[in-house]
Formats: sequence, structure tokens, C-alpha cells
Amino acid sequence: MFTNTANAIFKEVIDKYHVIDSVDQEFSNPYDSKSQALEHLLYRKCWIDTVQWHYEDIIRDPEIDPVAALKLKRQIDASNQDRTDMVEYIDSYFLEQYKDVTPRTNASINTESPAWGVDRLSILALKVYHMHEETVREGASDSHKAACQKKLDVLLEQRVDLSTAIDTLLTDIQNGDKYMKVYKQMKMYNDDELNPVLRGEK
Repeated sequence: MFTNTANAIFKEVIDKYHVIDSVDQEFSNPYDSKSQALEHLLYRKCWIDTVQWHYEDIIRDPEIDPVAALKLKRQIDASNQDRTDMVEYIDSYFLEQYKDVTPRTNASINTESPAWGVDRLSILALKVYHMHEETVREGASDSHKAACQKKLDVLLEQRVDLSTAIDTLLTDIQNGDKYMKVYKQMKMYNDDELNPVLRGEK
């Protein structure tokens, strides 16, 4: 199943990140962009999500310097753009994979594309990792650990359900029961022509 591969790569990414545990660490992708194109995209996607997860932690520091916060906010904006770009790359991979499938006359479109499901699965992997950390965190109370274990159990169940839904969607697309489209995000706030502030308008 596709999600077995995805979940394994997401765990690989998150474990690798936490060896150094720094948003400034160098990135390298162990998967070849040609011979292992999908794995390459999944690894890159989860790395972006993992770094952004920690950006979001840092910017919530009540003692953060305002200048540093502004710089970090712009890094988060850039990361969000990278994240949505990667979703489109993954969807483009699936479009190419299923390009020769003829949808049935009663085929329907899904509420979200496969790659947006993958996006949620990547974030879920981060939630699972960090919630597990809370269940074993030194110095945390037993009640805190127990509460976090209950949340972790729900997250693990959610991962099974989401993985099943994604695999089912891909099977349905492959069989022609569903079809997919890729809609470009068309973000306006990063575009010099669409954002009036960037255009220089007051």
C-alpha cells in the first residue's frame, strides 16, 4: 500500500531531523529524484513540515525578539509556499501515473486530491511523534502522561483511518471510479501583482 511507504518515510524524516533538532540544519534527500521520484517528494514534503512545526514552536516564545519574530514569520510564509508547491508536485506525480486511466461514466471527484491527504498524513506523523514524546517526558506528571497517552491513541487510530482513506482513493482512481484534478493554489499574498501592498499601493 502507498501509505505504508509514506508513513515509513515520514518516520525516517522526523527521526533524522531530531538527531540534531535544529531548524537551521542542512537538508539532504537520500532518495534519488529520478529513480525514486515519489519517495524523493515524500521525504522533501515531510522535511518542510517538520522544520515548519518547529518554526511554529519558536515563534510562540513570549520572550522572542520582535525583529527575530518578523524574520521567522517570513520564513514561515516561505515554508508554507514550499509546502503547497510540494503538494502540487505530488499530485502531478499521481496525475502522470494514472494518465492512461479512463474514468467510468459515473466516476466522481473526491473532496480533496490525494496529495492533500498526504499533507494531512505528514502532519499527523509529527503529531504522533511529539505526543509520544510527552508520554515519556522526564519530569512530566503521571496525569499529564496519561492524558497524552489517550490523545496519542486517538492520533494512531486517526492515522490508520486516514491511511486507509488515501489508499482507497488511489485504488478508486486507478480503477476509474474516481478522477482527480490539480488546482493551483493561486495564493495572492505572495504575488507582486495580486497583493496591493507588494504592488506599492497604500
